[in-house]
Amino acid sequence: MVQSDKSQNILRSLDWWTIAIYVALLIFGWISVCGASYTYGETDILSLDTRSGMQIIWIATSICLGFVILMLDDRMYDTFSYVIYGMLMLLLFATIFNPHSIKGSRSWLVLGPLRLQPAEFAKFATALAVAKFMSRYGFNIHRLRDFIRAGLIVLMPIMFIVLQNETGSALVYFSFLLMFYREGMPGSILFTGVAMVIYFVVGIKYENVMLWDTPSSVGQFVVLLLVQLFTAGMVYVYCNDVKRTRSMLLYSLGITAVALLFSEYVIRFDIVTVQLCVTGGLVVFLLYNWLSTRFHSYLFILLFAIGSVSFFYSADYVLNNVLEAHQRTRINVLLGLDEDLAGAGYNVHQSEIAIGSGGLQGKGFLNGTQTKLKFVPEQDTDFIFCTVGEEEGFFGSAGVLLLFLALIIRLIKLAERQPFAFGRIYGYCVLSVFLFHVFINVGMVLGLTPVIGIPLPFFSYGGSSLWGFTILLFIFLRIDASRNLVRN
Repeated sequence: MVQSDKSQNILRSLDWWTIAIYVALLIFGWISVCGASYTYGETDILSLDTRSGMQIIWIATSICLGFVILMLDDRMYDTFSYVIYGMLMLLLFATIFNPHSIKGSRSWLVLGPLRLQPAEFAKFATALAVAKFMSRYGFNIHRLRDFIRAGLIVLMPIMFIVLQNETGSALVYFSFLLMFYREGMPGSILFTGVAMVIYFVVGIKYENVMLWDTPSSVGQFVVLLLVQLFTAGMVYVYCNDVKRTRSMLLYSLGITAVALLFSEYVIRFDIVTVQLCVTGGLVVFLLYNWLSTRFHSYLFILLFAIGSVSFFYSADYVLNNVLEAHQRTRINVLLGLDEDLAGAGYNVHQSEIAIGSGGLQGKGFLNGTQTKLKFVPEQDTDFIFCTVGEEEGFFGSAGVLLLFLALIIRLIKLAERQPFAFGRIYGYCVLSVFLFHVFINVGMVLGLTPVIGIPLPFFSYGGSSLWGFTILLFIFLRIDASRNLVRN
């Protein structure tokens, strides 16, 4: 009788709005798989010989899996977090030596007719483990030792997945930085990450563009100027020192302006040399202020400036000597350095054509020509959003994005109402993973982000991703449903 009352309380406490959004996404996802995998002449889209038929099996098993998760005691996820994480890490490690290679990746385990990708399940395991560690008594994210240990929990699956030649899935785990930020990670770390991306994009894209009539690279000039401006801005924000900030800006901009005019009208020379000297002068200035005041913020800003320059000048080496040829080509295509419409840019180009051809209202269910004629590779997995754009048009695409937005907003609300840190941290892990997947997947289909090959949640064909996202979400729903239970 007590167990029955408990089950009824859990059912009443479930967030049915989130479940309704989940079901709606599954339905629209199946419709999209039908449109993407359908070929002219097929008479039965429900047959198990078709992708749309098999997707029904994945959807049905996912719903059953979600139901089982809701019936389990929520305390189990907290108690066995490390055990689940350890088992998934062992599975990821074993997968490195997997003899089966699919499209150059060893991330898939082939069990007869069934193919599973452990990286999809490692997301919820990592979320549980990091939530368990960060919710323990005495944890302080501002203590370097605790922050490093929490970071290592996230970095371990990244390392194993990269060794499987599955870079795209590994990048997903960097989304956990959003959770770290919510839990008190200094915003300067997040800003540093954003700054590195800006350096890379600007530096690589404009490396071979010359500044006016001078032999100076626009990419190098702009990046070094940004390093100087960012450094001065951080002195103002973190040290609250208006005088030193003003001195740094006048020194940086003044010398740069004089060098630019001298090179343009007197003797042409590479202004980047002057920029490096100016940056070096700022580093010496920061070092002096740190040693004289012992204010550690100056040390951090000093390391930021040195790290920024080091990162920028190593970016070109990484691009040309570390990344694989196909990864380098994709980045060059994204930055507009190469067009390659018949090669690396083919997927994105055909995807943009499919989405554009849908117009406002779309061509209708199963009436898309680009997708029916199979012009878009991976159109029922990584590029499935182009099917939505072609068949449902702008209105349908906007509707799907609004559904994902509703899910994200709902997850924020659920995470913020958790009475314990474990539930809140896990909830923000779930939110971060979904947000990253949607943003990157839709962005790469539209040509706005690199093509890294990650699925669109609940839309892309396949059992591993659908099961993985379902487990990730429903564990959180189960934890949330017990927020008001009185523990004995």
